[in-house]
Amino acid sequence: MLPVRRTSVCVGLLLALSVDTAIGAGLNANAINVAERSEKDISDTKPTALGVRLQVLLDRVHFSPGEIDGKFGENAKKALRAFAEDRQLPSSSGLSDAVWRKLRTDERPVIVNYTITEKDVAGPFLEKLPSKIEDMKDIPNLNYVSPREELAERFHMGEELLAMLNPGQHFNHAGDSIVVVDTGSDDTPNAAKAARVEVDKVRQTVKLFDKSNGLIGFYPATVGSSEKPSPTGTLKVTEIDPNPNYRYNPDYHFRGVHSRKPFNIKPGPNNPVGTMWINLSAESYGIHGTPSPGKVSKAESHGCVRLTNWDAERVAQRVVKGTPVAFAEAPH
Repeated sequence: MLPVRRTSVCVGLLLALSVDTAIGAGLNANAINVAERSEKDISDTKPTALGVRLQVLLDRVHFSPGEIDGKFGENAKKALRAFAEDRQLPSSSGLSDAVWRKLRTDERPVIVNYTITEKDVAGPFLEKLPSKIEDMKDIPNLNYVSPREELAERFHMGEELLAMLNPGQHFNHAGDSIVVVDTGSDDTPNAAKAARVEVDKVRQTVKLFDKSNGLIGFYPATVGSSEKPSPTGTLKVTEIDPNPNYRYNPDYHFRGVHSRKPFNIKPGPNNPVGTMWINLSAESYGIHGTPSPGKVSKAESHGCVRLTNWDAERVAQRVVKGTPVAFAEAPH
């Protein structure tokens, strides 16, 4: 899979003043906005009010938990650990009182109202996303399959959590009011640039550092696979390509792909590399997005560094051509 220009190769908000959308025991907008630290009120297997608030607060300070699903899972734990280490606070496998006090200084509501717009439901949407990439090559745009998928990704949410917070909502009618999380993102094209990027192949994370060695971004990632490991040493960013095409090279013999001829897949958020490709100075390697944000850190990549689409876009805002990207071999 040789990189060519625009071709990649690896696989209105309002404060919710009185929202009380009941979702099971204790999972509603008001409960989430006021959730406080309690070991019994957080779970790695099911969404909780505290889990949602924790993930949003981490996302706001650029310690991404990946897809916000309300669970205290692997990616949320990674972000929490990195935050504690960066703030020189005691790090543990759980949510410590010291770390929670630091995070909750942001008292803004994490659940807000959003009114669905005509643009949100206009599409076009795919009727179905093929499971095999060979079947994607003739589709003119790898768009979202539904307004729900589009809205969930825009607000960094899992589709399941979005649906749970809005029971009975089909997300296909302009003018409807729904509740979403507010990550309060302040990322802009003028965001401070990273002096270097560090990819931890063991912890499966990406870190961005400024010129004074301060940590300015943390993201969970899928880094390589046993089939095609990620590179070693330090590479450099050579190109930043939003909305990339995807070119499959049969020389790599990826599992499950039987085509003996190269083929291209058109851009779109459900393209195999999502909405962003950051090309690196080793042939066929890059940092990119994904059509499956819930699988980041939980499924192998084809040697590249896979992030959620929104995290890949955040990284792209902070790097330039020539930014060094170091691949770390051991935990530290």
